[in-house]
Amino acid sequence: MNPGFPIRYVDPVFRPPSEAESLILPVTDGCSWNQCTFCEMYTAPQKKFRARDATETLETLRRCGERFGNEIRRVFLADGDALVLPTRRLLEILDAIREHLPAVRRVSSYCLPRNLRRKSVEELSELAAAGLSIAYVGAESGDDEVLAKVHKGESFASTCEALDKLQQAGIRRSVMILNGLGGKALSRQHAENSARLANATQPEFLATLVVSFPQGDDRFRAGFADWQACDQRELFVEMETFISALELRRTVFRSDHVSNRLVLKGTLGAEKSRLMDEIRTAIAAPAAASLRAVRRPGL
Repeated sequence: MNPGFPIRYVDPVFRPPSEAESLILPVTDGCSWNQCTFCEMYTAPQKKFRARDATETLETLRRCGERFGNEIRRVFLADGDALVLPTRRLLEILDAIREHLPAVRRVSSYCLPRNLRRKSVEELSELAAAGLSIAYVGAESGDDEVLAKVHKGESFASTCEALDKLQQAGIRRSVMILNGLGGKALSRQHAENSARLANATQPEFLATLVVSFPQGDDRFRAGFADWQACDQRELFVEMETFISALELRRTVFRSDHVSNRLVLKGTLGAEKSRLMDEIRTAIAAPAAASLRAVRRPGL
């Protein structure tokens, strides 16, 4: 640890785009599942999963309080799935955040659906009351065939169950879908069933990223040998299928990650027509013109 900084990080460190201004507080290292073949985030040897020692975490928070005082407004619990920790441990952490960082108004975490199977709605309600306000759920897809091929370890039903538990407990849900995950062959069913998942759970936030493999796709293809990447236009068509099938009442939608060639922002369903128009314009445009349009200033 840098003696001048109160937190010990194990690189690389990840957080959702919307947590850019948050204090990143590691309470675990790595991901307890870490078998999704599309994900490279926690595959480095030093990111092997383990829970941080409780004493270290509480001491880190004490030192953060001394260093930052009332400057911190948001805290993100890292790494890949802090909610794997027992409820008692999480409550201790949330209590320490309130004690040492009293200006914090939002605490968030990634969340694997599997890690809520052992937590009751009552336990999650305790966490919400203690300050946990947002859970980022990487659903990736609502299609069981796609989920099986990428070794997600989840299904449409298990993801719905987790999202419903969070909703009942009063924890807001940010759901992420991977555009292109099903490849050419499964693109339509991936889009339609992902929309079905969102419709069934009505998350407060919904986002899409484009699947990519910076370190190569050998690991991914080991379980999905016939996968063929969608080209840019096919990704847009998949988004058209996805958005057109959504029946959301009040969900903030974002497709503005660096991986997205078409930047989309709006509230669904109020702005569904506008978003559909933007997607159809991108589909109809030549590739070069489309790329200039979707990266125009102001989006």
